[in-house]
Amino acid sequence: MKKITEILGLKEKESKEVAAKLNDLLASFQVYYQNLRGFHWNIKGDKFFVLHSKYEELYDDAVVKIDEIAERILTIGETPLHTFSDYIENSKIEPAKDKCDAASTMAITLDNIAELIKIEREVLEIAEKAEDEGTMALASDYISEQEKLVWMLHSFMK
Repeated sequence: MKKITEILGLKEKESKEVAAKLNDLLASFQVYYQNLRGFHWNIKGDKFFVLHSKYEELYDDAVVKIDEIAERILTIGETPLHTFSDYIENSKIEPAKDKCDAASTMAITLDNIAELIKIEREVLEIAEKAEDEGTMALASDYISEQEKLVWMLHSFMK
């Protein structure tokens, strides 16, 4: 039986490089997700009702993206990271602990999203060199969504 990369018309070496960068994105999304869960649970102050709901909306979106990224890694013939230790080791995002006010949780969220966008641009560049249109589309869609989200969250906090 042919390898999946051969069936898809992708080169195995390049697909491994794409998958490695996707695993960085996956790990970073997992930490971002957990940060959002903590913010949702612990937010306090006059923006509680707005941010409690917003953080839930954001972590619901993140969990969908986490699944899509892991499935893309599998689609191109590699294995997604799947342990907390792997996520912490490979994430470009730091875990946020004991944050409960609007200003700090939103600043961290915006920084986390900026880091995700940076990684997604790296994924896009590597996928383009690999002629991996599926991964390029995934990364491009995420970038567009998150750029708009940054604008909205930034406007909210002004």
